[in-house]
Amino acid sequence: MDHTHHPARYWHALKDGRVQCDVCPRDCKLHEGQRGLCFVRRCEDGKIVLTTYGRSSGFCIDPIEKKPLNHFYPGSSVLSFGTAGCNLACKFCQNWDISKSREFDRLCDQAEPNQIAQAAAEHGCRSVSFTYNDPIIFLEYAVDTAIACHEQGIRTVAVTSAYIHPEARAEFFSHMDAANVDLKAFTEEFYHKLCAGQLQPVLDSLLYLKHETDVWFEITTLLIPGQNDSDEELTAMCDWIAQNLGLDVPLHFTAFHPDWKMMNLPPTPSATLSRARDIGLKAGLHYVYTGNVHDQTGDTTFCPGCGERVIVRDWYEIIEHRLSDTGECIMCGAKVPGCFDEFYDAFGARRIPIRI
Repeated sequence: MDHTHHPARYWHALKDGRVQCDVCPRDCKLHEGQRGLCFVRRCEDGKIVLTTYGRSSGFCIDPIEKKPLNHFYPGSSVLSFGTAGCNLACKFCQNWDISKSREFDRLCDQAEPNQIAQAAAEHGCRSVSFTYNDPIIFLEYAVDTAIACHEQGIRTVAVTSAYIHPEARAEFFSHMDAANVDLKAFTEEFYHKLCAGQLQPVLDSLLYLKHETDVWFEITTLLIPGQNDSDEELTAMCDWIAQNLGLDVPLHFTAFHPDWKMMNLPPTPSATLSRARDIGLKAGLHYVYTGNVHDQTGDTTFCPGCGERVIVRDWYEIIEHRLSDTGECIMCGAKVPGCFDEFYDAFGARRIPIRI
């Protein structure tokens, strides 16, 4: 089915003949034929349409830990896919070939929402993840796919920067079971200069997820040398998370590698990730992880009660699992927050491309 003119939601007409997109704080105002910064929402016949509905940059089966989500059915597999475009313009984008793509020929895989849900069920995936680029910009496709997934008993995961307006946010997250929110930094200057965006709407989304939804969410911050990795900024961020979101929200610090428009900076030293993890733990956060580096301690989940290792990970492999089906430590009975059930063999570090 051709969805290149799929009706979009969240827009309104302006008096000067343009239309304004109301999905995200960018508030793109478009003349006929123009596209928003995301490049996938376009003004057509005085309305906004989504040009990537039903079209994907590819489908893969991944470990859920790769999203990264460490407290959402650990060891399970997730069917992952994205489309093209993004509503931020991060100069350090690690998926720039997808998120910055204006070459829609790259979207070679086509799939209806029910086909995606069926494929996830057939491959034994516990969940479907909207990832690689931000699902906020393909909201209609993501929501329809989430509805189809829930009809099959498949959970849904959003990997997102959470740069979204409140009305669209309420609909989008009402269909998500879990999210990993990319908190890129903790200063407005960073968001303005390196992402062409704003910090506050992201913080508002985190507060919304915590206080107004049942969505399980974790946070990821990519640490870029000299840009967002100072002790002062990391302390301020971790203190804000502790005070506003609580001590049980998992926080992932991941390593930057030179990419896109920031090839001039070095990769993140592992010592920086360890320092950031220590700052998070000092702020009282119970679950602080490191990513994109080999650090078994930083991959491991520790019991908040007795301090023992309850999920020992090595990259995306689970080496030991010591939680009950409902997430209690088998040593002391303390509850680890998250979504858990009976644990069998972990999916492991495989990445399996599939066609739908």
